[in-house]
Amino acid sequence: MREPAPPGDPDLPTEAQVEGAVGSFALLADPTRLKLIWLLGSGDRDVNELARLVGANPAATSQQLAKLRLAGLARMRRQGRHHLYSVQDAHVRHLIREALRHADHTVADQSDPTQPGVP
Repeated sequence: MREPAPPGDPDLPTEAQVEGAVGSFALLADPTRLKLIWLLGSGDRDVNELARLVGANPAATSQQLAKLRLAGLARMRRQGRHHLYSVQDAHVRHLIREALRHADHTVADQSDPTQPGVP
């Protein structure tokens, strides 16, 4: 059990906020789920298309999408016989874009021998 935040510190997130963020980051730590949520950021996609793009079978892709949906990172709507998935909102799209931009800078810094590496 974690210790509660010191009372009265307005800059510290609440325990609920911390737990929510930790849960989201834990889910996104999986390469397939990160790729899926990235793809969903560009618009609605169905399971078969997503499975093809990430190189997984549709059943496994569907399970990964269910986890993202339950965590509030993705949403699903029906269109005829198809289930279309998208990111939950602009916050998720921004979070993923910034995480990958940060990773891009980290990789670029490590590949340039004249730049100090990221610790």
